[in-house]
Amino acid sequence: MEKSLPQELVKQVGGSFRMTALLQKRVRELVRGQRPLFETRERNYIKIASEELRRGLIELVADEEQTAPPT
Repeated sequence: MEKSLPQELVKQVGGSFRMTALLQKRVRELVRGQRPLFETRERNYIKIASEELRRGLIELVADEEQTAPPT
């Protein structure tokens, strides 16, 4: 059975919760004015973030606040 694109993306990033967190974070960045990481005329931020993920242009990294040791 052939896997759908969402199934492939979930496998690529290590789970559906990680994929959702990654897409949410990237969409927020796009809404705040960051430019897409590839040439596109698309205006839908979710589609842009999904395509960036599919192309392997983005990955989930821990926020500095979460990884910084308590003072």
